[in-house]
Amino acid sequence: MSNTIQGKVIVITGASSGLGQAAARLLSAQGARVVLGARRIERLQQLAGELNHAGQRALAVATDVTVLDDVKNLVDTAVQTFGRIDVMVNNAGLMPLSALERLKVDDWDRMIDVNLKGVLYGIAAALPHMQRQMSGHVVNVSSVAGHKVMFNGAVYSATKHAVRALSEGLRQEVKPWNIRTTIVSPGAVDTELPGSITEPDMARGMQDFYQANAIPAESFARALAFAIDQPDDMDVNEILFRPTRQVP
Repeated sequence: MSNTIQGKVIVITGASSGLGQAAARLLSAQGARVVLGARRIERLQQLAGELNHAGQRALAVATDVTVLDDVKNLVDTAVQTFGRIDVMVNNAGLMPLSALERLKVDDWDRMIDVNLKGVLYGIAAALPHMQRQMSGHVVNVSSVAGHKVMFNGAVYSATKHAVRALSEGLRQEVKPWNIRTTIVSPGAVDTELPGSITEPDMARGMQDFYQANAIPAESFARALAFAIDQPDDMDVNEILFRPTRQVP
């Protein structure tokens, strides 16, 4: 297969670690120009510097995905610098699991703001540019929990189910502009995601689960690259993957 990633302008949220960082490295190595968004600007700048030192093109833009103006600035910076946006990867997410009876309302709000509204803001920022171009690709990161409700993870699963519903609605609506859509739903992948759990007992259980099952973040990057690398007439709408040893 020819490399259709070469030269594409790809915007990635949550790029300072984990899935986003692995994606930035792999896509950049395949010739993409990557524009990286996250709140931790020092880590973003370090990653962008690493990629640029290797002869690639990368920009770091401080971005809080819960702030629409931040996400618009991220995408607008990509377009102003490189002239277009080919792929928007809405990757930022968190997973503070807890039983509903514990009433962790602040955690519920954070998940809705980042996992769902952050995706909506990414779409709002990228879609007008893609409509003008008559092309583009929106990738939204869901989870295995978006297919199967996690025990003690009702709100997290709800946000990830919502990402899938939103993505399918987007897929149906954007056909007139030749825009592609992909949902990537990972299982246990070695990232900082379990570190967002605020309940100590839940955190211990999830850390044990990840230690027993998680595979490297590069697995996500390869799945993402597969979807992006398809020719324009092929729309890979959904990828669901788990570690081979993962049961739930």
